[in-house]
Amino acid sequence: MPVSIKDIARIAGVSHSTVSRALRKSPLIPAETAERIRQIAQKEGYSASAVARSLVTSKTETIGVVVTSIADPFNGQVVAGIEELANDHGYTVILANSQANPTRELEVVRGFQSRRVDGILVASSRVGSLFAPLLSEFGVPIVLLNNQHPGQFVHSVRFDNVDGAYQATRHLIELGHRRIAYLGDNFGLESDAERFTGFSQAFDEAKLTMDPALIVRGDGKSEGAEIAVRPLFASAQPPSAIVCYNDMSALGVMREAAAAGLRIPADLSITGFDDIFFASYLAPPLTTVHQPMKELGRRSMELLLALLRGEKAERSSLIQGQLIVRGSTSRPSSH
Repeated sequence: MPVSIKDIARIAGVSHSTVSRALRKSPLIPAETAERIRQIAQKEGYSASAVARSLVTSKTETIGVVVTSIADPFNGQVVAGIEELANDHGYTVILANSQANPTRELEVVRGFQSRRVDGILVASSRVGSLFAPLLSEFGVPIVLLNNQHPGQFVHSVRFDNVDGAYQATRHLIELGHRRIAYLGDNFGLESDAERFTGFSQAFDEAKLTMDPALIVRGDGKSEGAEIAVRPLFASAQPPSAIVCYNDMSALGVMREAAAAGLRIPADLSITGFDDIFFASYLAPPLTTVHQPMKELGRRSMELLLALLRGEKAERSSLIQGQLIVRGSTSRPSSH
């Protein structure tokens, strides 16, 4: 028969509750007593039952994390940051994929609720503020990472998309580029709207006029980017630089530019956004806005932990990005 807490209590000559607190490393138990109890538990081969513990504490010590796609390198770094902090505090992370589908996102969150997770983190939410009126129904704290739905949510952590795109565009303007295209995302995401705002702000600050013909949108993936920029390269007045919504889009632009016989950066300068792992390995290496993705995961988990402790936490947190200049940008060939 498996060794129980009652067995440990009998051997140690203490109460059941004392053993329980000692194994949970409660500060209420003297260090010497706690160490003796833990040694007995180890010697007897005691293994705590997560199910039994959850019945007593009403906590499962699990966190549900929803991402749009487990194949996206961006999400991999974010989840790594979440897991590091979660593990440090004794929580297990359960990962689910929403496939960027609003209906599935809500279904996944409701599924986590039925599994009695202690808290939920949702990355790149497509339903965003719809969670606000549902919080009392879910009964667990929810934190959004990079909310993609316009409007406000109770607790969220996100990147400063406006400033990041502004930095990238200003960099190109300072190099002497004037015909600068913007390759966005066609799904109506909040991050795309914010990045286009930063792009526009850089033009306004430099007192330059944007050409509407140079504003195109893909799908946030390399294939969609190739299709979106193809007409730009075939036009009589092609751009000398492109600000891309993300690094995956920039990868597609690079491939299409090569197919069109354009040299990077001699004929076309390109900036990305995210600084995912392959950005520095491209040829040439990609100039991009670095987003501290692991930091986003950690900050979101910190906020969730504060809510789980019943603490009053800030409603929204903004993380700054940094432009990393590499080989994909230079002065236009006419300069």
